[in-house]
Amino acid sequence: MRAVVYRETGPSSVLQVVERDLPEPGPGEVRVRLVRSGVNPTDWKFRAGMMSGYDEVTPGQDGAGVVDALGEGVEGFAVGDRVWLVLAQHGRAHGTAAEHTVQPVAKVVHLPEGADFDLGASVGVPAVTAHRALTASELGPARLGPGALAGRTVLVAGGAGAVGNAAIQLARWSGATVVATVSSPGKAALATAAGAHHTIDYHSSDVVEEVRALCPDGVDIAVEVAPAQNVGIDLEVVKVHGLVSIYANNGGDEMTMPLRAAFGKNLRFQFLILYTLDPGLVRAAVEDVNAAIAAGALRVGEEAGLPVHHYPLDQAAAAHDAVEAGAVGKVLLDVSGG
Repeated sequence: MRAVVYRETGPSSVLQVVERDLPEPGPGEVRVRLVRSGVNPTDWKFRAGMMSGYDEVTPGQDGAGVVDALGEGVEGFAVGDRVWLVLAQHGRAHGTAAEHTVQPVAKVVHLPEGADFDLGASVGVPAVTAHRALTASELGPARLGPGALAGRTVLVAGGAGAVGNAAIQLARWSGATVVATVSSPGKAALATAAGAHHTIDYHSSDVVEEVRALCPDGVDIAVEVAPAQNVGIDLEVVKVHGLVSIYANNGGDEMTMPLRAAFGKNLRFQFLILYTLDPGLVRAAVEDVNAAIAAGALRVGEEAGLPVHHYPLDQAAAAHDAVEAGAVGKVLLDVSGG
C-alpha cells in the first residue's frame, strides 16, 4: 500500500510517499481502506517538531473510508461498512495518510447514511473539539442536541475556521443564538452559511460594543481561538457564571488578564486539547457529532461555510503547507476512490 511517512521532524519536505506492507488487524482492531484523510493544524505541528518517539510516522488524525478486515473479537462492524475515524494517530505511529490503516475499534465510527467521505474525514478533530468547547459550562448540558442550548447565546471567535465552523453548526443545531467574529466580509459570508445568526468583523467594528448591542446581558459561552489577543473582550462580554472555552493559541502563547474582572463574574475558563480528554467525553462527543451528521445539521462545503480543498496523496506536503498557511476551509487528501 502507499503511505505518507516522515522519519524526522521538520518542514513539509520531510514527508515522503512510500510503499509499505498491508497491515493486518489484531484482536479488537479494524482495518480501514481510506478514501479521504483530513489534514489539521495538529498534523503539521507534530511533523514540524512537537512529537517524536517513533522511527517512522504516518500523519493524520482524521479520515474516512470502508472497513475491509476485522480483527478477532470485533463486534458491531462488518466488511464494507462506511466509517470515519477519530484521533487515529494519537498514541500510534501510523494515522490516516495512507491507503489503509489499522485502528482500535474505539476509534472507528459508523458514517451515517447519506454522509459522504469528505464530511467523514472533516469532523474528527474540529467537531469533537467544538463539542467539548460547548458542553463544559457549569450551567450547560453534558450533551448537545436539539434544544440543549435553547435560550443560550454562544460567541465563536474565528467563525470561518474549521473548529469555529463546527461550533457554529453544533450550537445552532442545539438551539443557541450564535454570534461569530470574523476578519473579512468573505469570512462573514462563510460564518453565515454555517448558521451564525450574527457576524462581527473585528477589523472594522468594536467587538465589545457590537456584542453588547446584540446581547445586552452578555453571552453564555465564548469559544476562543486567540486568547492572548481576545481575553479582554471575553471578560467584557461573557455573562456572570459564563464559560470561556480556549482551544488554540493563535496570536500568542501567553495570556495576561485582570483577575478581579473574572472573579466578579464567577467565570469559568476551560483550556482544552483532545489528546488528554477523558475517553468517556470523547465517546459522548462522537455520539452527538454522529447524531448531528445524521440530522443533516453538520455539513461541509461552500454552502456550509467550509470550502473543501482536495490534494492527491502524493501532494501531502502541499496539503500540510496549505493548512500551515491558514487555508480557509477544510484540506483533505484524496487517498483512493470510493
